[in-house]
Amino acid sequence: MKYMLIHCVDESAEGAPGGDEGRPAVEDWIAEMEGRGVLLHGDRLRYVSTATTVRVRSSELLVSDGPFAETKEQVAGYDVIDCADLDEAIEIASKHPTAWWGTIEVRPIAANHCGGADPAG
Repeated sequence: MKYMLIHCVDESAEGAPGGDEGRPAVEDWIAEMEGRGVLLHGDRLRYVSTATTVRVRSSELLVSDGPFAETKEQVAGYDVIDCADLDEAIEIASKHPTAWWGTIEVRPIAANHCGGADPAG
């Protein structure tokens, strides 16, 4: 089953890694997950200050700078994994360095967009 690991961090938090500080630990995680054959794709995102939010309301296009949600943690990156079940997905997420200073949301990917059946119904 495919899962998306959504990495959320508080970019302004003291002690939160910025730039390439956490890169060696992440590269080790990538090497381990590629070796296990579970990592399909992943990348980090640029800082939330570079975000643009797009909405359409009453047929009107609304574009604004930054994220729409007011929150301390922002999406900082993602990984798509393919593993046996949720337990394995949680184990994989727990090994990612982001779990040490941020939050990783583990969410199953609904296959129906690409023609498959959505396991959630």
